[in-house]
Amino acid sequence: MVPAWLWLLYLSVAQVLPEAQPAELYVEVPENYGGNFPLYLIKLPLPPEETEGKMVLSGNPDMTAEGPFAVDAGSGFLLVTRVLDREEQAEYRLQVTLETEDGHVLWGPQPVLVHVKDENDQASGHQATATVDVSVVENTWVPLDPVHLAENLKVPYPHHIAQVHWSGGDVHYHLESQPPGPFDVDAEGTLYVTKELDRESQAEYLLQVQAQNTRGEDYTEPLELRVVVMDENDNAPVCPLHGSPISIPELSPPGTKVTRLLAEDLDAPGSPNSYIVYRLLSSEPEEGAEGRAFKLDSTSGSVTVGDAPLQAGQSILLQVMAADLGGAEGGLSSTCEVTVTITDINDHAPEFTNSQIEPISLPEDAEPGTLVATLTATDADLEPAFRLMDFAIEVEDVEGTFGLDWEPDSSHVQLRLLKNLSYEAASSHKLVVVVRSVAELVGPGPGPGATATVTVLVERVVPPPKLDQESYEASVPVSTPAGSLLLTIQPSDRVSSPLRFSLVNDSEGWLCIKEVSGEVHTARPLQGAQPGDMYTVLVEAQYEDEPTLSASATLVIHFLKAPSSRAPTLNHVPTRHLCTPRQDHGVVISGPSEDPDMAGGHGPYSFALGPNPTVQRDWHLQALNGSHAYLTLALHWVEPREHVVPIVVSHNARMWQLLIRVIVCRCNVEGQCMRKVGRMKGMPTKLSAVGILVGTLMAIGIFLILIFTHLSLARKKDLDQPVDSVPLKAVV
Repeated sequence: MVPAWLWLLYLSVAQVLPEAQPAELYVEVPENYGGNFPLYLIKLPLPPEETEGKMVLSGNPDMTAEGPFAVDAGSGFLLVTRVLDREEQAEYRLQVTLETEDGHVLWGPQPVLVHVKDENDQASGHQATATVDVSVVENTWVPLDPVHLAENLKVPYPHHIAQVHWSGGDVHYHLESQPPGPFDVDAEGTLYVTKELDRESQAEYLLQVQAQNTRGEDYTEPLELRVVVMDENDNAPVCPLHGSPISIPELSPPGTKVTRLLAEDLDAPGSPNSYIVYRLLSSEPEEGAEGRAFKLDSTSGSVTVGDAPLQAGQSILLQVMAADLGGAEGGLSSTCEVTVTITDINDHAPEFTNSQIEPISLPEDAEPGTLVATLTATDADLEPAFRLMDFAIEVEDVEGTFGLDWEPDSSHVQLRLLKNLSYEAASSHKLVVVVRSVAELVGPGPGPGATATVTVLVERVVPPPKLDQESYEASVPVSTPAGSLLLTIQPSDRVSSPLRFSLVNDSEGWLCIKEVSGEVHTARPLQGAQPGDMYTVLVEAQYEDEPTLSASATLVIHFLKAPSSRAPTLNHVPTRHLCTPRQDHGVVISGPSEDPDMAGGHGPYSFALGPNPTVQRDWHLQALNGSHAYLTLALHWVEPREHVVPIVVSHNARMWQLLIRVIVCRCNVEGQCMRKVGRMKGMPTKLSAVGILVGTLMAIGIFLILIFTHLSLARKKDLDQPVDSVPLKAVV
C-alpha cells in the first residue's frame, strides 16, 4: 500500500513539471484506500481571472448522482469521497465545467480520466479452511401456476386455492398480498381465500409466500402466486345521470341527431357481460299512425328524429332499455329515460283575425288623433320573441292622413286619423294594413305579410252659420221715421251657401229685416217708445239649402231723446292719410263743439263706429277723453284707397253721425305715403324748355355774326387811308 504522503508528493510533483498539460487529465487512485476522506486528487486548471459560477461535475452515464467524486469550490481540487473497488469499476471518465446559475458554460468542459489502481485483495492471495456438510434433498420450492377464482364464489370459507412446501425443517411461512386481499397461509403452506372476491373492486392479486427460519430470515427468494378474479355478470347497465332536457327545434328533418345513450356496465370490458344493446320502449305522447317520432340505433344508442311531425311545445319522455349479454336471455337490463323538448321556431306568419273591415264613417271635421278602427292579428308561434309584429299602411296613404299605433308586444293595432279630412278632396279612403313578423321567418314558404283592408267614408259636415257678433246694439231717437236703416247683420266668415235672416220676437212690430242682405230697418214709427227704454229682439240666420242649420243673435235697441231743432256744430275733420301695412298712426276725432242742451256747452261724448260689419272689421276706435277719440286701422292690411268711416257720436239721448274721410296708402320706409307727384308751379314744360334752348342758341349765333361783321368793316377802313396819313413810329 502506497502511503498517503507519497501519493500527495507525487501529485504535487506532477503539477509543477514544466511539461505541457494534456487535453485530458489523468489521475490514479489506489483501490481500498485506507486513509482519511475526502482524498484530494488533482487541482483543476481553472482560468486565472476571478469568475463567479458553480462547478459542475459529470461522469459516466451509469454513475449515480451520489458518485464517489466531487470538486472543492474553494480550492478547485478534484477529490474522492469514499473507497473505490477496481473489481467493481476500473476507470472513471469525468467532466468538469464552470457554469452560471442559468446553465451558461463559463469554462470547460475539462475531461478527467480516473484510473483505480489494483491491489491484491481477492482469495487468490489468501487462504482459509472450512468444513462443509452438504445434504441433497428434493427441491419443492417451485413456482406456482396462476390461480383463477370466480367472483362471488359461493363456497365455504376459508377456501383452499394452492399449496407450497419448503424441503428443509424448522420453517415458517409468511404471506403478503399486493394489493392487500382476503388471503392467508397456514403452517403447512396451504393458501386460502377467506371471503368472496369482487372483480369490480380488484381484478387481480399478486401473492408472495416466504419461507423463514425462527429468526425471521428468508431461506430463499419468495414464491409468487398470481390470483385472477374471473368476471361474473353481476352488474346491470347503469344509465347516465338525468341532465337538463334535450331540446330540438320543430321541423327538424328526419335523421337529425337528438342524443346518444351511453349506459355503463361494470363487468369485464369486452366480455359478453358488458356488451350492451338498446331498445326503445315507449315515447310520450303516444306515437300516431303517421310514423315514429324518434328512431334508436340498438348498437350505438344514438337517438335520431323519425318521420312523424313534431309540434312545438311538446315534451316527450323517451324510455330506452339497456340490456347486457347483447340482449340475450339471462342478461341484466336497466330502463333509461330521456326528456326531449320540441322548441319553437318562427315558422308562422301573423294573420289578421278579420281581413276585411266594414266601411267606417268619419265626419270631415273629425279631430286628428281620432280612433278609426282596432285591428287584431294572431301568430301561431309559441315563443314570445317570434310573436312580435310590425304593422304598416301600404296602400292609399301617400299623404300620411292615417297612422298606426301599437305596443311592441301587442297583437292589437289602432288605426288613427293624423290629418284633417276634406270631403271635397276625397270622399272615401281605402287603406291596406299589412302585418309582418319582426323576427325573420324560417321554414318553407313564409310568403308576404297578411293584409287587412279598411274603407273609411268621409261624411260631409256643414258647420252652422256664425254671425259676426253674438249680440248687436243700436241707439235710435224715438222720432226715427219708418224705413230708417239701423244696422246690417252679416256672417263672420264667407259661407258657401247664402243665408236667410228673420226676426223672431218683434212683439211691437217696430223692426223689419231684409231676408237676403240682413239690413235692419224701422218698420213703422216708434210710437210708444220712451227715451231710455230698451227693446230686444232675436235675429235668426239659416242656410238657404240647409234650414236646420241656423244661428241667432240678440238685437238691443236703445231709444234716445229726439234731437232738438238746432243741431250742434261739428268740428271740421280734415282728410287724413294712414299707412298700410298698419303703422302706429291714427286720426284724432273731436266731438261737436257746441251743444245748447249741455250746461257747459261741451261733452262728454260717446264715440262708436257705425254698424257696418266691414267698418267694424277694418277700423278701431278708442276714446281719448270726453271730447276726442282716436281712429286707427284694425287690420294689418287695408286696401289702399279713400275710405269714408261713419262715426256715431252720442250724448245722453242725442246722437250724431260723423263721416270721416281717410286715405289709406302705401308707405315708404319713413312711414310717409307714397303719392304721385304733380307738376310743380313755375317748372317749364318740355316744349318750353326746347324753345328756351333754341332761343339761346339763336341769340348766341346773332351775337357772333355781329362781332365778325364789325371786325371785317374795321379792317377795310384801314386799307382805304393814304400812306402819309399813317403816323410814323417813333425812332428810339
